Amino acid sequence: MSRATTDRTGAVDAGRASGTRRGDRATPDHRSDPTPDPTPERGSTMYQLTDVTKTYRRRGEVVRALDGVTLTIPAGQRVAIQGPTGGGKSTLLQVLGALDRPTSGSVTLAGHDLSTARDRELTAVRARQVGFVFQGFNLVPTLSAVENVETAFAAAGVDATDHRRRSLEALDRVGLAERAGHRPGELSGGQQQRVALARALVTEPAVLLADEPTGSLDEATRDEVMDLLEGVHRERGLTLVVVTHDSAVAARAERRLRLAAGRVTEL
Repeated sequence: MSRATTDRTGAVDAGRASGTRRGDRATPDHRSDPTPDPTPERGSTMYQLTDVTKTYRRRGEVVRALDGVTLTIPAGQRVAIQGPTGGGKSTLLQVLGALDRPTSGSVTLAGHDLSTARDRELTAVRARQVGFVFQGFNLVPTLSAVENVETAFAAAGVDATDHRRRSLEALDRVGLAERAGHRPGELSGGQQQRVALARALVTEPAVLLADEPTGSLDEATRDEVMDLLEGVHRERGLTLVVVTHDSAVAARAERRLRLAAGRVTEL
């Protein structure tokens, strides 16, 4: 079993709330929330980054994690981002996921400017539009698999009356229906990542961001997880962005980018 690691974003950020784009989902009240719930057609622009920089001050020096990144990601595209450690990959994913703001430049998600949005708007974006999967799984050890999936609704403040049914369906989609009552410690690394994937997808986000989702897995389990990710991408038409050091994972993407020294190039 692969050893889980801890991601600083925490489990709560992996849960995402629902809108009313598909199926029989409950309808939340958006009247007081200015953030749109975009469902752009495949091929239209999902992300537009223009001259994005992100700087940090470390030990008295300025570090440019992102250095003038200009990038367009169409809706429905499957993108892999590679590059050396410290090249800015995770920083870019955090900016795409509204977990962090750029120091300068603009980032739009389906036409909504994340770089100037208020904190409440960014929270709504994370809740309704973006799902996250991390290398470290970020599961709550005292909760069962289905309860971990259900945290997606609680984290977003959505009172979905059918959350148990939808969570069980999400686990079934990733092949873990029979493990719904198991806690993370009773699951293998690959099974824990499947639970994390079910949690990220249960609210049907428009975008799925995966930061080294197979980094803790062996090759066979890696391929199983990637098959699931690609299957969901095809079925739902969501936009999938995967950060990876694994060339075998990157080779499966429609589009490959390299991010080094804060700058993006096409591969």
